[in-house]
Amino acid sequence: MKLHLLDMLVILAYVITVLLIGFIVKKRAQSSKGEYLLGGNRLPWYMLGLSNASGMFDISGTSWLVMITFVYGLKSIWIPWLWPVFNQIFLMMYLSIWLRRSKVTTGAEWIATRFGKGRGATLSHNVVIIYALIGCLGFLAYGFVGLGKFVMIFVPWDIIQPYIPFEVAPKYIPHVYGIIFTLIATTYAILGGMVSIVWADVVQYSIMAVSSFVIAIIAIHALGDHSLVVPDSWRSPFFGWKLNLDWKGIIDQVNTVIANDGYSLFSVFMMMLLFKGILVSAAGPAPNYDMQKILATKNPKEAAKMSGSVSFILMPIRYLMIAGFAVLGLIYFDKLNLKVGNIIDFEQILPSAISEFVPVGFMGLLLAGLMAAFMSTFAGTLNAAQAYVVNDLYLKYVNKEATPKQVSRMNYVIGILIVIISILLGMAVRNIDSVLKWIVSALWGSYIASNVLKWYWWRFNGTGYFWGMIVSLVAAMIFPLYIADSQMLYFFPVLLVISIIGCVIGTYSTTPTNEKVLMDFYKNVKPWGFWKPIERKVREIEPEFKPNRFFKRDMFNIFIGIIWQTALVALPIYIVTLDNTGWIISLAIVFITTFILKKTWWDKLDELAAE
Repeated sequence: MKLHLLDMLVILAYVITVLLIGFIVKKRAQSSKGEYLLGGNRLPWYMLGLSNASGMFDISGTSWLVMITFVYGLKSIWIPWLWPVFNQIFLMMYLSIWLRRSKVTTGAEWIATRFGKGRGATLSHNVVIIYALIGCLGFLAYGFVGLGKFVMIFVPWDIIQPYIPFEVAPKYIPHVYGIIFTLIATTYAILGGMVSIVWADVVQYSIMAVSSFVIAIIAIHALGDHSLVVPDSWRSPFFGWKLNLDWKGIIDQVNTVIANDGYSLFSVFMMMLLFKGILVSAAGPAPNYDMQKILATKNPKEAAKMSGSVSFILMPIRYLMIAGFAVLGLIYFDKLNLKVGNIIDFEQILPSAISEFVPVGFMGLLLAGLMAAFMSTFAGTLNAAQAYVVNDLYLKYVNKEATPKQVSRMNYVIGILIVIISILLGMAVRNIDSVLKWIVSALWGSYIASNVLKWYWWRFNGTGYFWGMIVSLVAAMIFPLYIADSQMLYFFPVLLVISIIGCVIGTYSTTPTNEKVLMDFYKNVKPWGFWKPIERKVREIEPEFKPNRFFKRDMFNIFIGIIWQTALVALPIYIVTLDNTGWIISLAIVFITTFILKKTWWDKLDELAAE
């Protein structure tokens, strides 16, 4: 076991701290549904932004990002567009404002503001709940596997086994570790709701920030004594039709990873990422912890600021750590224990590098932070799942007059059930990458068409939303049975076409949404898009009404914002790899784009976010 007493004490101190937070804010959380699920809309935007960023600093995602940075170098800055990471820019510029204007508690509750009541609205409401729960359970299983694989590096099972009264098959050892830390996260998330999650995230981010600087410094120091032996194109973010990244004679096994990932035709891959990414981003946030943080802000202006802060808070700090571990992995590759069975698993670079290179004391700090990252993601996702079940099912269909005490008790029950189900799903997961590709390619692919049309097309109705979601969701569940993980992204257009067909047939087979509902939604949210018929009707009644004319400004700001965010990712990688030209250019781009956004976005927020 690599952990020393000091490391274990640091981890124990963190666990005690977050549990105390849950118990301290328990009374406030139980006072009302709004306090439990949204913190009473009293939390400041910068704390919610830090919490949101902290929740994205998850252990499974960090392991994956270290792996792709190790393999693809500067070209890895594009691969996270799979999520896509630039959806935060769309949220920052306008979608967080639109969403927060609705004044609802969950995405399913939002449906009523767009589609009103009736059969179509009920169907659309229910399918959002189904999608949200599938998505939340997928994320919980994804994090569960990453944590277990991570912990077993530092606490070998043969040390634990004598104290366990039953035998555990080797393939389930990571899951046992996952269960332990899942129970800790479950405790503080269920006790304190949104407030305890945010405060725990503040603690976790502080730990991760310190740890990131330490890892970056260790890596930079190591580069002073060693050269970085990588393919020439590894150091460049630019690419041609093909990837042209050949590891032969350096680390031959990496070429197998590239072939399995399916990224060799990199231009085709990038075109697909951009096409899919723009549509996913325009659809707005998926019904998970990201959406809940937006709904928890005080007002639309703070919602925009919160989403804008996420990239600035997350990217530079996280990528100092990611680049640091990738560099250490490259320099000391022969020292790393990457074999799982008889196969090299590059997802093991992160935990193995920590084991080899992080000093005593700081190892405990870093492990506490990364375990906290898992618990942060888990807790935020669990909170979102609870919100959908309790607010959109229990309070709507089972007990409309529930007291705060009954709501609190139901949150506990639902939270425990969701945790049990997510653990069972996690037991069936093969690896991090397979779950990741299913979530970002299949599951999110099924979300796009319905959720783009709901914002931008007035004629789209609840029935169209339901059929667009349900047919593509069924396809997303079936596709992985017949399609390899590496090919899932390229089947996104098929999912999109299936969903669009469902949307159009469902919409035109039923009557339009009630006119009053559409007019109220349009006046409240003020979306741009294909809303002319509704705009005319609103202005007939309210001639002074001012429609949203900010489309061109929003698109310009998104373009600049994506450049800004990408430079924030590249900057720390250049710093850690000691590429002076690269970090100076990246820093200059950050300064220029920040200045532009100050003038075109920040200074205009009062106008953009006016209710």
